[in-house]
Amino acid sequence: MNELLWLCFALFDMGITVLMHRLFGAAGLHALIVLNLMVCNIQVLKTVTLFGMTTTLGNIVYAGVFLATDMLGEFHGKAEARKGVLLGFVTLLLGTAYMQASLLYAPAPSDFAQPHLEALFGLLPRLAGASLLAYLVSQYHDVWAYHFWMQRTGGRHLWLRNNASTLVSQVLDSSVFCLAAFTGVYPFEVVLEIMLTTYLFKAVVALLDTPFIYLARRLHRARSADAHAAAATAAG
Repeated sequence: MNELLWLCFALFDMGITVLMHRLFGAAGLHALIVLNLMVCNIQVLKTVTLFGMTTTLGNIVYAGVFLATDMLGEFHGKAEARKGVLLGFVTLLLGTAYMQASLLYAPAPSDFAQPHLEALFGLLPRLAGASLLAYLVSQYHDVWAYHFWMQRTGGRHLWLRNNASTLVSQVLDSSVFCLAAFTGVYPFEVVLEIMLTTYLFKAVVALLDTPFIYLARRLHRARSADAHAAAATAAG
């Protein structure tokens, strides 16, 4: 059932991204970036078997961040997409720091949560630093590449800029994280294997999100048309 659950959750997460934009505009996508990053850094602690390969959870919600930044760039401009990236980075940094600070408090004799919180949030500084570095490098590249392809194609071929930017950015993300986090910890061939399987699942989600960004564009255009019609009616 893992494979079916993984696919259903991927479609659900991308559908929620489109819905959040439809309901709340750019603010909805900013909120979703923050939510997905926080959830991702908890889910990634759990390993599962998918299609005969062992991988970590979190790949879906993390890939959803790339869909959100692409939508910000498409509908609200490059500056808004960069703001989303920076908002996600600052929130992730503060969230990590706050949870590390909470672990420093001596628990009460009746407390039961401390060992569970330590298991979830007592991450090594190297892993946290690798995650933050990979996020910043890959996301800023994604925003740059998305608009690079938009300019090169004259605004045509939405599928090309969506996939070309995200697929390469995911290579950067998996490479930077695995090399920064695991070099010297595991043999290099093991690091490469982790890098490959991690990228594979992220790439699948990146390809799956293409119909959703087309749906988002259709809804955005319909909303803009309704707003213009309402403005024209009010002016008349």
